[in-house]
Amino acid sequence: MHIVIVNRWPRFQDSERWDNELTQYEHFFDHQQHRISYVVDGPGAEGVLAPREQIAHWVQVEDVNRYEQLLAGVSEIVAKVGPVDLLIALSEFTLEIAARVRKTLNIPGHGPEQVAVYRDKARMKEILHAQGIAVPAFSRCQSIEQALAFAEFVGYPVIVKPLDGAASIGVAKAADAQTLRSLLAEVALERYEVEAFIQGQVYHIDGFTDALGQVPFQVVSRYVNSCLDFASHQPLGSVILQSSPLRTQIEAFSKRCLQALRLCDSAFHLEVFVTPEGEVVFLEIGGRVGGSEVPHLINKVFGVNLYEHWLKRQIGTPIVVPASMQDLSGGWLVIPKPAQLPCRVIQAHTTGPAVPSLWRALVPKPGQVLEAGGSYDALHSGRFIFTDANEADIERDIHQVITHFQFQAEPL
Repeated sequence: MHIVIVNRWPRFQDSERWDNELTQYEHFFDHQQHRISYVVDGPGAEGVLAPREQIAHWVQVEDVNRYEQLLAGVSEIVAKVGPVDLLIALSEFTLEIAARVRKTLNIPGHGPEQVAVYRDKARMKEILHAQGIAVPAFSRCQSIEQALAFAEFVGYPVIVKPLDGAASIGVAKAADAQTLRSLLAEVALERYEVEAFIQGQVYHIDGFTDALGQVPFQVVSRYVNSCLDFASHQPLGSVILQSSPLRTQIEAFSKRCLQALRLCDSAFHLEVFVTPEGEVVFLEIGGRVGGSEVPHLINKVFGVNLYEHWLKRQIGTPIVVPASMQDLSGGWLVIPKPAQLPCRVIQAHTTGPAVPSLWRALVPKPGQVLEAGGSYDALHSGRFIFTDANEADIERDIHQVITHFQFQAEPL
């Protein structure tokens, strides 16, 4: 089999940064049994640790998220090595580009139409609504006046978001018509939707599906704050739920969504609301591994590397989920960079009592510079992973770190 891997993630060689340590292509695939080629950009070149002599072909481009560059890179590989059987792209921001390249070069796998069900936030809700699954009221933005009329109909506040966004980039809350009009005046309307604001707690579900769309493994977590809060420079975290009727309800809802969307042999990151009345409502789904500390926490707590399961299933060699899944919890927390960037760190550390469940912590050192950009797994004011405690104690420790975290920086 000829496999082309598109990689934009570095692997850090120091003992502090754990980002992308689970994307171990060199261990997931036998580079001698299969022909493995890579298309990378600058950071992605640092994330491929397989020996160069075992790589069928290597192309480095400026930006793998630009269609023309990725198409040229894969086309060069086809010319040098031969037809491609599998084109792999793990990043949320590369999924659509890779789908277009598959279609152009007749490579098997998900094309633009299949990818739309887990990238186009309106399309996914259209499919689920047709199946009788609860979703927020929503509308694609056709014009400012049409969007204003929709908002007037469902009532303010409303949420404005890119159809193909990730990590809450570009998401905003409009409390009134004037704010909504201002927001929409600054964006490409055809790329945006408006949806009703749902009052409730947000949960995320992470796992993978098999070839039949069944769910061999999923983990339900409750957010501490929200992704929209994070975009407003507030801390974001989550806690893994232990056994409860609510967890069972969310797991069943998750399976209904995945079957309705026909998501097969894929990792997934699903987000839902639970309203004060106890109704579960769909928020959005990604056909990829969850971001931030999610995969690292799940691998530590349950011994399941979501990337490994996802990729090995794509070549027909699924690995076994641990038979005995204990009722465990864990959590994570990211304290974002300050609003004014770039800045030079003066101090970043926790104070107060010891945190028994803290497993990993990454805080910038005095003198380090925090730059704008990056997602949840960038170098932030602080990143923390908590394990080896029950759900209540994990949440207590997360709030303790939030309360006692000290950060000071000077703008540059």
